[in-house]
Amino acid sequence: MNYPVAINQLDQFLAQVRTIKPLTAESEFALAVKFRESGDVEAAHELVISHLPFVVKIAFQYRHYMLPVQDLIQEGSIGLMKAVKRFDPHKGYRLVSFAIWWIKAYIKNYILKSWNLVKLGTTQAQRKLFFRIGDIGEHKDAESRTERIEKLAQELNVRSDDVIEVEARVKARDWSLNEAMGEDKDFTAIDMLEDESDNQEVQMMAMESEKELCEATGKALKKLDNRERFIVEKRFMDDSPWTLQKLGEHFGTSRERMRQIEKRALGKLKRELSTTLTEAPAY
Repeated sequence: MNYPVAINQLDQFLAQVRTIKPLTAESEFALAVKFRESGDVEAAHELVISHLPFVVKIAFQYRHYMLPVQDLIQEGSIGLMKAVKRFDPHKGYRLVSFAIWWIKAYIKNYILKSWNLVKLGTTQAQRKLFFRIGDIGEHKDAESRTERIEKLAQELNVRSDDVIEVEARVKARDWSLNEAMGEDKDFTAIDMLEDESDNQEVQMMAMESEKELCEATGKALKKLDNRERFIVEKRFMDDSPWTLQKLGEHFGTSRERMRQIEKRALGKLKRELSTTLTEAPAY
């Protein structure tokens, strides 16, 4: 069985999904057992595809968060695949009963990550509040609103202040720098930001200086003997720097002896670099 493919538009994908027939309990059980016992990938694929309509249905329940529905479906599909991987058909319930929690968890996690640049929902209480904050609704007076906030806080076992804070953060959605502005919508917010990066001349001088330093360092290293150069390279230039203890074991000597040689080598490098860079032409 092949996955439905969305060529250009969500509607095309949904049209293909609507043609998928649900599995019978017997077929689902047989496929799940086959995948669990032998790791048959085709069986897993068929289980996933047959439940895509269910993923779409759940994803549409969260479309009021104003995120692309296709992204919600994608995240829900990942949750479904995780559920299929962990599903035990011998426990007596259908895959859909088990998968719903995984599908919702992945969709909700995506919504939380996408909602604000400032991380939202860092605690379990905040996560619950985020997806229940709409229960506050609109009220004709402050007293009615306060009553609903206190009721929600009590229901979720959090403080009223927590409810108010999460509501404010949800309503203060990030403002896109690519949003069109002006009467004619002919420029964006990002066009108004000052470019604080260095100009081309300064950048060129920095590149030349870095190149000069690399060349000077290479020449200075050649002034060291083999052991000194090895110690400096392993201590300061290796992706996983060696300890003095490891160097001592490598050379069959003490950690203190390695420290002395390292100090001497660094002194040589400092003098050599100082001389080389002082003699270099100024830009």
